[in-house]
Amino acid sequence: MAHKTFPLRTPPRPHPHVPLRPQPHALARTPQRALAQVAAALVVLLASALASTAQADSKLATATSLPKYQQECAACHVAYPPGLLPAASWQRVIGGLAKHYGTDASLDDASRREIGAWLAANAGTSKRFSEQPPQDRITRSAWFLRQHREGEVSADVWKRASVGSPSNCQACHTGADQGDFSERNIRIPK
Repeated sequence: MAHKTFPLRTPPRPHPHVPLRPQPHALARTPQRALAQVAAALVVLLASALASTAQADSKLATATSLPKYQQECAACHVAYPPGLLPAASWQRVIGGLAKHYGTDASLDDASRREIGAWLAANAGTSKRFSEQPPQDRITRSAWFLRQHREGEVSADVWKRASVGSPSNCQACHTGADQGDFSERNIRIPK
């Protein structure tokens, strides 16, 4: 028995002036329209870049989210936001608490593991904060040195009794304890 073939039906044309196949969409018919479309694309790209930077920097505000970290670390200094150092640096800091920058800051094993895991999970991953600074010191990282370079912060500021050293963030950054290092909240003490 032979198979019967049926002719393929093409859908009826909706209107005689509408082509059967879609025509490639012309992006721009005039130079002004092309410029407007490029500008719109750049705005979208810039907004995306700013959003990813804000997302990376938003980790700075998580410093108070672990009570144990706040309790143990902020007892001696500001509880540095974990996003200021990469995970490898935090692991070395936590592993060397018996000689923590000249001080014995030892913790029991459970606290050390809990804080270490939290620091690693919230460590800096953006290009700005992922570099391992010399001696794992925040104040020796490239981004810190750029932000606090001579001309921005004079050398005599660090010597003031009210500041003491570059690691005393809260002396100038009034919101440092909440992870806020924005320029609008800087007050350089006399």
